[in-house]
Amino acid sequence: MRRINPGKAALSVGAVVGFYHLVWIVLVATGAAKTIMDFVLRLHFIQLQYEMLPFSPITALGLVALTFSVGAFFGLIFACIWNWLGNQPAAEAPEHSRA
Repeated sequence: MRRINPGKAALSVGAVVGFYHLVWIVLVATGAAKTIMDFVLRLHFIQLQYEMLPFSPITALGLVALTFSVGAFFGLIFACIWNWLGNQPAAEAPEHSRA
């Protein structure tokens, strides 16, 4: 198995998860988030009474920072486990006796 660079995996997964939430922030800032949430909840047969809070740049920065960090952590753990499993000896197939 090919090894994965843990640092690059951490940055990659962190960037993807952070970018996903950056898109969410844009939806909140433009007022489109509630419409999308209503649609997604309806697809899951859920009806909730909720309201969207006003956009806050500090909260937005915290969301991206937190989700990037969590994504980076899981990317790092994934790469370490992948590399560890790749170093394990392959199981040998049992030899069949010829009769």
